[in-house]
Amino acid sequence: MRRVRYESTGDPLLLEEAPVPDPGPGELLVRCEAVGVTLPVVRKVTEAAEPIPLGGEIAGEVVAVGEGVARFRTGDRVTGLCFGHGYADFALLNEAMASPIPDGASAVDAVALVRSGLVALGALETARPEPGETALVTAAASGVGQLAVQLAKVRGAARVVGAVSDTGKADFVRSLGADDVVAYGDDSWGDPVDYVLDAVGGELLTPAVAALAPGGRLVAYSSGGGTIQAYDLLVGAKSVIGFQMARIARGKPELYERWRQELWQLFGAGALKPAVHREFALEDAAKAHAVIESRSNLGKVVLRP
Repeated sequence: MRRVRYESTGDPLLLEEAPVPDPGPGELLVRCEAVGVTLPVVRKVTEAAEPIPLGGEIAGEVVAVGEGVARFRTGDRVTGLCFGHGYADFALLNEAMASPIPDGASAVDAVALVRSGLVALGALETARPEPGETALVTAAASGVGQLAVQLAKVRGAARVVGAVSDTGKADFVRSLGADDVVAYGDDSWGDPVDYVLDAVGGELLTPAVAALAPGGRLVAYSSGGGTIQAYDLLVGAKSVIGFQMARIARGKPELYERWRQELWQLFGAGALKPAVHREFALEDAAKAHAVIESRSNLGKVVLRP
């Protein structure tokens, strides 16, 4: 089979031949039809101390199952988070991380919806939104951000503001249902909002906190780091909450599953429409990473093995 890897941090991505892996206990062997490309994986390639397998969201057909697998069998179509080599023709998926792809949905639909949607929905739940409140979503044109904008509307936000790096993304973000769009460098992000879903971090945390109304909440789910001054929180009785999807997946599997089902229900009803920016062949993984690094994507970037 073909597999993408790299030699050391910052090196080019390479396409190599590798043996098809055998599924171990509790594992599924999946013939990959679509692989989601995410910023955390791109960052690891350029920043991690040691080379890592290129994993992430995969979707495709189960071709073999390991000992003890109970929920799936060969021929099933599944999606899930792969912690090993996912940029490949075949990948191993732990049964606990897998979910079925419903009839009528494609593998591309699955990688555009499930993992990104779980992060977006989890961040939204963490904000404890009330109907009629107002929201701001950073990285609103990203794979997660585009779904966060839509979900905030579905959950009853009276006004949703999308924050983007480039005003050229404004029409796309409005097409998702955003009422207003602001650029990161704008002097003001408009009227204060009740909660912010922040996927950027870093220097953007200061204006994101400033955008909160008194008593507002910021949910940080970025790997970008950053620092917030305590005084900026005290003067407005504002709060900042961190959200990590892995904690839910490991510690609250019933909640993880309920969220997955909600995403597919909304998708089936037409209330949630994940956008795909572009599909790349497996051998063009470097080009897909370049799109993510440039922050130029409008929606999800997908590899097609």
